[in-house]
Amino acid sequence: MKTDLVEIFQTIRASLQPYAAKGFAVRNNTDSVYELWSEQEAEIAGKKYDEVFFVSVCILKNSVGFYFMPVYIEPELKKLLQPDLLKLLKGKSCFHVTKLSDELLNHLVNALETGFTLYKQKGWV
Repeated sequence: MKTDLVEIFQTIRASLQPYAAKGFAVRNNTDSVYELWSEQEAEIAGKKYDEVFFVSVCILKNSVGFYFMPVYIEPELKKLLQPDLLKLLKGKSCFHVTKLSDELLNHLVNALETGFTLYKQKGWV
């Protein structure tokens, strides 16, 4: 069980990095923030965008934020997420992680794959 915020951030960032090779652009990559964006044009709720945010991880004051846009775009995806992960959801798309177990990391990895599948189906990657 990881409780150090820097260690949690680095672990989650490592699970995001393979998605840069799957078609997402890295927008921010520092010691405390890592962001991935789709640079494909998208239409969401009738509005057109030149790019779409996918996911980021950042060190906050008391937790690590895991910002996951797929659950904002398609709220139905929450039904596919594990209850342990959903407990960490604050607002519409930010999960606040203070402790990272192997099980919770697996839940995050599964969520990423679900979100990637959604973006792929929509032609955003």
